[in-house]
Formats: sequence, structure tokens, C-alpha cells
Amino acid sequence: MSMFYQELGNIGLFFVFSISLACFILFLSLRLSNFNPDSDKLAAYECGFDPYEDARNVFDVKFYLVAILFLIFDLEAVYFFPWAISISFLNIEALFGIIDFGLELVFGLIYAWQVGALDWN
Repeated sequence: MSMFYQELGNIGLFFVFSISLACFILFLSLRLSNFNPDSDKLAAYECGFDPYEDARNVFDVKFYLVAILFLIFDLEAVYFFPWAISISFLNIEALFGIIDFGLELVFGLIYAWQVGALDWN
């Protein structure tokens, strides 16, 4: 038997084991748990308080916009770390690439600032 089929057999064995273990744990949790719903368990619960307003009221989207902008700029800044570590091994094209990337990041921040995405009022 070749090495490829031996490794493939090991992977298949682990796959079958993991699926059967997951099914066994799911079966045990359904079989051993007790299901007795009451009004307190079925009530709506939100942050430790009973909901007191309608769910259709207007919510300011500015919080989500700032969070998305933070994620975008934070993830883009993560790309600078590998470049900074391997800067001595890179050629001039990589330098121009990271300068282009940094300029696009700065222009994106300036645009977000100009359209008022970072204002809280």
C-alpha cells in the first residue's frame, strides 16, 4: 500500500471518528437533558432587562458605521506588520506597493472624515 493511501486512510478514520463522536454527544445531550419550558424560560430576555420598547423603533446606524470603519482600518493596518518584518528582503517593487497601500489607506481615512462618518453628532 502506498504512502498516499495510508495517509488518506488515516484522514478518513479521523473524519469518521469525529462525525460519530459529534453525533454521540448530540444524542447524549438530547437524551439526558430535561425539557420543561415555563413562562419565565420562554419570555424575551435582553441584556438582563425585560424588553420595554417596540423592536421597530429607529436606531442610530452611526455605531455600526464606526465599528465597520474600525475593522476595515484595523485589518488594513495588520498588513503592515509582515512588510515591516521582511523589509530588508524586499525589492523596490514591494516598497512602491506598500507606499501605494499606505496612500490608499490615508485617502480612505480622509474620505471617511470628509463625508462625516467619524462625527458623533
